[in-house]
Amino acid sequence: AYFLNAFGTKVTLVEMLDQVLPVEDNEVADVVAREFSKQGIDCRVSTAVENIQVAKDNVTMDLVKGDKKESITVDSVLIAIGVVANTAGLLSPRTKLAQDRGYIKVDANYESSVKGVYAAGDIIGPPWLAHVATYEAIQAVQGMFGHGQAKQVTDFPGCTYCIPQVASIGKTENKLKEEGIKYKVGKFPFQASGKAVASGAPEGFVKLLVCEQYGEILGAHIVGGDATEMISEYCLGKKLEATAEEIHNTIHAHPTLSEATMEAAAAVFGEAIHI
Repeated sequence: AYFLNAFGTKVTLVEMLDQVLPVEDNEVADVVAREFSKQGIDCRVSTAVENIQVAKDNVTMDLVKGDKKESITVDSVLIAIGVVANTAGLLSPRTKLAQDRGYIKVDANYESSVKGVYAAGDIIGPPWLAHVATYEAIQAVQGMFGHGQAKQVTDFPGCTYCIPQVASIGKTENKLKEEGIKYKVGKFPFQASGKAVASGAPEGFVKLLVCEQYGEILGAHIVGGDATEMISEYCLGKKLEATAEEIHNTIHAHPTLSEATMEAAAAVFGEAIHI
């Protein structure tokens, strides 16, 4: 939606769930929806698409939200609601691999139901991310040659490449509430970052969720300029079970956008300097 709109296409973004980017933190989604609206993207959430009629030069459909129905006509429709594993032609028709909803089933070493056949990446299921597929492929080769137990994917960064950028790792605040996990929040707005303001990108924030008792990272959510570059610090921190205090006590260069990751950690304790 963002890229097509940037090239001058009039875009209507329809999402059945109650926010754009439904897997992301709701505060992050609110920022993205607001910025998309400023850019001219018509965002429709909590909206279903029904009765699609494809003609030679256009497509007509009904947008249904609650008891309201609106018919719209557009040039094209792009359906982006998931990924299907493309396994056609990978192996001989005589080779039957066990599957789950179209994805190849693998064991802890990424070996399929056929001995000697390994699989990794999108064909074994979500999260359908290139960097996760690369990680899985390396682990599959480790398992293939017996170089220790392959490592399963647990935490991974998710990135959305638009303006503003979105990046996250771990649990959202709503998920923590659902699971009854006690947590603390540290949040730092880019409006308080000199580098962000000087770069002309003051929108967004860094949000850090940590365990109430021990302070280790439970989730991190960034929306704003260079968010996809900034998330790696939190990825490493989560991998090493780092705490908000340790990130807070790490000197970050000034002026940089990455200072915001430290300030968000400081905000957990009410000690952020620039807000």
